[in-house]
Amino acid sequence: MDGVIYYENQLLPGVKKFVEWLYQENKKFLFLTNSSERSPKELQLKMNRLGLDIDESHFYTSALSTAAYLAKQKPGCTAYVIGEPGLMNALYSAGIAMNDVNPDYVVVGETNNYNFSSIRKAVILLQNGAQLIGTNSDLTGPGKDGVIMPACRALVAPIELATGKQAYYLGKPNPLMMRCGLNILGCDEEDIAIIGDRMDTDIVAGIESEIDTVLVLSGVTKKEDLERFPYRPQYVLKGVYEVMDH
Repeated sequence: MDGVIYYENQLLPGVKKFVEWLYQENKKFLFLTNSSERSPKELQLKMNRLGLDIDESHFYTSALSTAAYLAKQKPGCTAYVIGEPGLMNALYSAGIAMNDVNPDYVVVGETNNYNFSSIRKAVILLQNGAQLIGTNSDLTGPGKDGVIMPACRALVAPIELATGKQAYYLGKPNPLMMRCGLNILGCDEEDIAIIGDRMDTDIVAGIESEIDTVLVLSGVTKKEDLERFPYRPQYVLKGVYEVMDH
């Protein structure tokens, strides 16, 4: 949502009017975020602080996608988690217990508490048979004052290098997350569009799921960046406020 709905702690231009339009037109909508740090309730509260009244049912995170995947793959499994409460709560709610002795999975999400001790623990557990999961494949994300920050894949990389094991990544652009979103909305592919600011996650997710794609230039991608990619969004807009005119 960062770069599409808000930047740091400010709503982007036209967002409030866009959300009001979604409600007025009875549009089904879902905020898909690769961030695993916050729960839908926490995201709802953040939106409220920014002046948007949105129910928590309109938020779906990579943490929820990860939890749903693991619960289906191996019911009753356990996990050693490197991440924030939003990820741990999603796993717990899906029946996945925390285990730092002999877990089935090592699950890595964004966190401010990443350190050598957690890397070492993950490496040992993976050598003992656990499988490696990343909540999303984002290498970097936006920080304060335009600073680029390491994201999930950057945190997983040292563990992959030390063990030789490759992580399986949930979140966008994994089609599983898109399928969950479609199921929640109760929509078919031809009736939906994905709006995002990242070519490598949002737009790829839409293309691989065969839904319409809308790139907004209010976030990390600039118009001149499009030439670097072998694929194109169907629409390129300045911000979400232009969606109402299309």
